[in-house]
Amino acid sequence: MTDTVNAQITDAVTQTNVKVLGEGPAEAVAIAVQAVAHATSLSVENASQAQGGMQQINNAAVGALIAKILEIPVA
Repeated sequence: MTDTVNAQITDAVTQTNVKVLGEGPAEAVAIAVQAVAHATSLSVENASQAQGGMQQINNAAVGALIAKILEIPVA
């Protein structure tokens, strides 16, 4: 048995390693961008929910004020 490896095998392994190492940085950046986009969307969703909650408080306050105004006797 010989200790030499077929050149096609070493070339295939080398090309695979180069491909993986070449794609690594792009995938890392893509994952980082996706994480930032997700965090941004959660922030926008949170702001939307807060705005909706404030609208409910506003509606309740206006309703209470209208009720108080209607209680005032007209002279």
